[in-house]
Amino acid sequence: MWLRKISILHYKNIKQADLSFSPKLNCFFGDNGMGKTNLLDAVYYLSFCRSCMNTPDSQLISYREELCLLQGEYERGGRTEEIFCALRRRGRKQFKRNKKEYGRLSEHIGLLPAVMVSPSDAALIAGGSAERRRFLDLVLSQHDAAYLHALIAYNKALLQRNVLLRESSSDEGLFEALEDQLARHGRLVYEKRRRLVEALLPLFARYHRLLCGEAEEVGLSYVSQLSEEGWEERLRDERGRDRLLGFSSVGVHKDELDMRLGDCLMRRAGSQGQNKTFLIALKLAQFAYLKQEGGEAPLLLLDDLFDKLDRGRVERLIGLVASADFGQIFLTDTNRQQLDEILRAVGPEYRLFRLEGGEPSPEEEAAP
Repeated sequence: MWLRKISILHYKNIKQADLSFSPKLNCFFGDNGMGKTNLLDAVYYLSFCRSCMNTPDSQLISYREELCLLQGEYERGGRTEEIFCALRRRGRKQFKRNKKEYGRLSEHIGLLPAVMVSPSDAALIAGGSAERRRFLDLVLSQHDAAYLHALIAYNKALLQRNVLLRESSSDEGLFEALEDQLARHGRLVYEKRRRLVEALLPLFARYHRLLCGEAEEVGLSYVSQLSEEGWEERLRDERGRDRLLGFSSVGVHKDELDMRLGDCLMRRAGSQGQNKTFLIALKLAQFAYLKQEGGEAPLLLLDDLFDKLDRGRVERLIGLVASADFGQIFLTDTNRQQLDEILRAVGPEYRLFRLEGGEPSPEEEAAP
């Protein structure tokens, strides 16, 4: 699968753009604030129906404009897929596949798998457990519709239970019905998250070794309250305490993904370079997992990839990106010299774009 071309109108600081891409490597360079990340975010939006930075839709529309349009043409399984998105300041978001509007946006998730590596990934290590759960949910939702439906149903039941708790409801029957849903959907969420982490671990360790060129011991482990028996009983037993708290204190919405360097948590032990290497290896493992599960390479979006990496890790990373394991890649950098090194390593098939003031323009192109 690859993105042939994209049309953008009034997306953040990109007023208007019509770009055609290489099926292999597409590089965007320019000074900070020129729109490189925004262009990658537009590609991300067409896959996930949202910004990679969780920016509200109303803030994605260019200043003083009422409408934003995104349109992508993809090659997928030997067929052309046209994806259209319209965002309005007043009115609902509209998503269409081949001119047919989706009934629910969740139907689109997974059609165009993508993996993004960006500076905001630092929150996976430094942020709270919700960031790490969101990472697991994003990976699974791209290839497992049953997981996505269970997660949506779980969150809906959780929201309803929390409302009852805040209202100090005494409707025990309704509590039991909601807790039954939480237990049923939560078990599926737990089991699939647990299997995902088990599958990611060897892929992650492999990429980490390739990037480091040395034997740093790193690890991932999934920590969940559901590893214990009698979860329904725990929900019932905690009901009185949860009324005082005003929220549900037990469930998969409290689970954690432990990230370790040696025997220490990564957020306590890692340097900036180690953290960046850890996160890149994790995202490359995500890429390999999705490719393995879906049978085709996801889009790989690499934003400001080489910052905080020493020269040796940069060279190893360039070698990885240039390998045949990867499909279509979108990459941003402020360093034109570094991009030239990547282009020499990747070979003859690429497109290079310069961005100035939110206006992308083709700089040069090579083809086989």
